[in-house]
Amino acid sequence: MAKQFDAVEMKRQGQEAVRERLKGMTREQQIAYWQQRYADMQAKRDHARASKKSA
Repeated sequence: MAKQFDAVEMKRQGQEAVRERLKGMTREQQIAYWQQRYADMQAKRDHARASKKSA
């Protein structure tokens, strides 16, 4: 039976994508990047919660 999903490989691909995005950034730029990503995630979560309540 062929493997349909490889979680380890998916994690490695995600890690490499993040590494590429952060390449060349200073520590301060990296911190700002993660703060923005966190804020975006919170906004998306809040929007989903609001949509669920109004449905």
